[in-house]
Amino acid sequence: MRAFTLLIAIAFLSFSAQSQNIGIGADVMYNFQTESFGAGARVSIFPYNRLSIVPQVAYYFPFSFNKVNELNLGLALEYKFIYRERFHIYAIAHGAYNRWLNYAESPMATAKPTNLNLEGGLGISTNGRLRPFLEYRYNIRFLETHLRLGILYIPGSNHGSSGSGGHGRRCDAYNN
Repeated sequence: MRAFTLLIAIAFLSFSAQSQNIGIGADVMYNFQTESFGAGARVSIFPYNRLSIVPQVAYYFPFSFNKVNELNLGLALEYKFIYRERFHIYAIAHGAYNRWLNYAESPMATAKPTNLNLEGGLGISTNGRLRPFLEYRYNIRFLETHLRLGILYIPGSNHGSSGSGGHGRRCDAYNN
């Protein structure tokens, strides 16, 4: 957890208000199989036009109605395979360290507190300074699906903010 917090802090401090290659965001999650709610935070780094590297943290809360209480620290790659003026659609590959905090309550014989997760999925997002997004992911380790709804903030991005109907200067991160 400390290493991930340090990574986010370094990424956050490394960009200025004019940076268009790094964004910071948050999301809420719902896991369909465990019927559990969670929240997450991410830093999105855009080293290439269509590829993003996204360190993430996610936490499923110990609410009485949540069947799972866990912490995930991971890294995703997102590839924007459809890019339009106002939105893009992307594929996700995500690997994570999973700390399953209430694993002892699981009926699974193989339940353990420390796991490695691998997820794949799809997402859709807008292209402005504030980028709402929706992601669908599948965890191949636990055969679970979940949705993430969130927002990403890109400091210094002027895409769509010129008042010209979204035809303002594009973010340098997407100058294709």
